[in-house]
Amino acid sequence: MSLPPLVEPASELTVDEVRRYSRHLIIPDVGMDGQKRLKNAKVLCVGAGGLGSPTLMYLAAAGVGTLGIIEFDEVDESNLQRQVIHSQADIGRPKAESARDTVLGINPYVKVNLHTERLDSSNVMEIFADYDLIVDGTDNFATRYLVNDACVLLKKPYVWGSIYRFDGQASVFWAEHGPCYRCLYPEPPPPGMVPSCAEGGVLGVLCASIGSVQTTEAIKLLAGIGEPLLGRLMIYDALEMTYRQVKVRKDPECAVCGKNPTVTELIDYEAFCGVVSDEAQQAAMGSTITPQQLKAWIDEGENIDIIDVREPNEYEIVSIPGARLIPKNEFLMGNALGELSQDKRIVLHCKTGVRSAEVLAVLKNAGFSDAVHVGGGVVGWVTQIEPEKPVY
Repeated sequence: MSLPPLVEPASELTVDEVRRYSRHLIIPDVGMDGQKRLKNAKVLCVGAGGLGSPTLMYLAAAGVGTLGIIEFDEVDESNLQRQVIHSQADIGRPKAESARDTVLGINPYVKVNLHTERLDSSNVMEIFADYDLIVDGTDNFATRYLVNDACVLLKKPYVWGSIYRFDGQASVFWAEHGPCYRCLYPEPPPPGMVPSCAEGGVLGVLCASIGSVQTTEAIKLLAGIGEPLLGRLMIYDALEMTYRQVKVRKDPECAVCGKNPTVTELIDYEAFCGVVSDEAQQAAMGSTITPQQLKAWIDEGENIDIIDVREPNEYEIVSIPGARLIPKNEFLMGNALGELSQDKRIVLHCKTGVRSAEVLAVLKNAGFSDAVHVGGGVVGWVTQIEPEKPVY
């Protein structure tokens, strides 16, 4: 459905701004009025990573007057395959500062506000209050639910996007006029069920495809043109080059935006989503070793069987000496238990320790009471033991 413009128009455009935005001004649906609305708009982008990169760059180019960037991370070399707002020279710099410099290089007429803290329940309401529209470019469920609930409570719209390997999704959520994120996904998936991009990878250019859709939706909402993706979920398959849509209806029983909401204030979203299941946390208590401890066991010739529970393509990038590969799913399906040594102590590891904790719980339940896993995984091993090796 069509919606009225989200913001009022600015008083005027300067001569320089008219020159800059002339290709917008000659579009009847945008025109002078629409461009003035963009100039007067305040948009916050949550994250300056894969989705935040094209979103921030194109919102700046489009002439959105105030852009907020909330990002606490630093630029890593592995980011550059998809996070095009950063360059080689930015490695090690705060992403927020790098993104700001790129934005101002694109359009010096844009005002940029930096929020370099981690977004959480203690600051989200204050930060969001100053903006007309939120664009969510995050990659974890805890922050997605936090963004949604804060926007519902503040009665603000937001544009959502998600990417994984070759697939992307995008939608607009605004409880005042349609469904919210919880109407589509009432509960987060079980811990470890859905791999992150850091675990499963993402085609770099997919960020541009979904990020450009998010930017388009933002512009439409701000200027009041076209029909936004409110009540519609766009699903993109890059391998098949197909777009399809699924209708999303407002859930009258939604915990946040329903008729009788049970969530009326922000909650602990890390606990709500659970990075690691309770069972895995319990299994890891007293059964987690450090990379240094594993190195000592290897050097001392301890009777251990080191199992890497990552995927084969991850194993090809980097591995711990002596580790053999048995992917996590083989344990979850029960196929791998027969491959384990009965006379050796099992030592599990993954990339950072999340997946190996889940597998550890399976092994404990199967009777491998002395099994352990490596906290920090192969990343911790490389950082602390073999820094000459690559990480991803």
